[in-house]
Amino acid sequence: MISDPCDAAIEQIVASCNGDLRGALKALLLVNEHLEAELQQFYAAAAQDSAPRGRFLH
Repeated sequence: MISDPCDAAIEQIVASCNGDLRGALKALLLVNEHLEAELQQFYAAAAQDSAPRGRFLH
């Protein structure tokens, strides 16, 4: 029985790659690259939304 959620996730990932550790690592790296690219898009959108859009009246 696996009690640690991380260990359970690792077991599930490796199992989904038919026990191939190299394949599991490659899949995780690809997912990480995708998430990093998505995060950069969110950062860019947030920076664009926070840019001043004109003068504020006091």
